[in-house]
Amino acid sequence: MRMFFIQPSDDEISRALEAWQWLPIGTKKPILVTAFGDMFLAGDQGVWFLDTIEGNLKRICETEDELRETLETEDGQNHYLLAGFVERAQREDMTLADGQCYDFKLNPVVGGKIEYDNVEVQDFVVAMNIAGQLHGQVRGMPNGARVSGFTVDGESPAGP
Repeated sequence: MRMFFIQPSDDEISRALEAWQWLPIGTKKPILVTAFGDMFLAGDQGVWFLDTIEGNLKRICETEDELRETLETEDGQNHYLLAGFVERAQREDMTLADGQCYDFKLNPVVGGKIEYDNVEVQDFVVAMNIAGQLHGQVRGMPNGARVSGFTVDGESPAGP
């Protein structure tokens, strides 16, 4: 199960969460970070999941023991850990160094496909900041609105 998680430093986690402050993270504390950079956070009212694909923070269980039980199931691993993608990446020698996570080359929020050919290794803080900024910017848009392009760090627009 260890292959499904990364262990960024407290500083990396803090920097990664900067772009997600529009969510009610508050005093919740990160307890696990998945190989895709999603985070499980513990708070007063249970365990929460910061989903970088959906761009939301949801309460998923009451205790860390309940979380562990969920993550021991095949459904839990597929849903929260993207187990199939991680296992394939490992088989194909797409390994992670310290400070890295798996990410989608083109984020699904702007039309990227949730498929293995769209997976790459990325710097954890960069991946989290890009996803947080994209979700933060599109959250007020109506469903089905098209994104015609976006800019990353002042580079020229990119998009589908």
